[in-house]
Amino acid sequence: MFYTTQFPSPVGLITLASHQGKLVGLWIENQKYFGDTVSNKLIEKANLPIFNQTKKWLDEYFDGHDPNIKQLELAPIGSSFRQMVWQILIQIPYGQLTTYKDIAKEVAQILNKPHMSAQAIGGAVGHNPISIIIPCHRVIGSNGSLTGYAGGIDKKVQLLTLEGINLTELTIPKTATTS
Repeated sequence: MFYTTQFPSPVGLITLASHQGKLVGLWIENQKYFGDTVSNKLIEKANLPIFNQTKKWLDEYFDGHDPNIKQLELAPIGSSFRQMVWQILIQIPYGQLTTYKDIAKEVAQILNKPHMSAQAIGGAVGHNPISIIIPCHRVIGSNGSLTGYAGGIDKKVQLLTLEGINLTELTIPKTATTS
């Protein structure tokens, strides 16, 4: 069974999803690709251990702390390529940034390929089903652009600001929309 609950947060209402006691989804209200990795019906069940642990983790995070991701059992649903990219995202330290290009280089090295498309990486990052916890908001364009956050650029700015990242050298793309 797939279960769901909601969590009010500073970036908007968050929907959590679980399966077999593991977290499979965390989506910000109106997020692009909201719930797209869970095709089964979600049943409301708020008081599950994984939800309680996740809410505690989120409370710590939104209080400005760096909670340990290993406290949570994560089971994001996606292809092996996306899983590889999401594992790289998990390694980005709190309060730090990386680029799509840097992740592309790392994936190319793992796959023993001469190069990897940053756009392919962007697709995997954008379809991350466990936002915030798998920190896709910490990925920026190689030119310093705050591009590509499914939750909206305004949410990305909020999360990076919370983590103490200096945004003065970063830019918001002209085509960016906020939610």
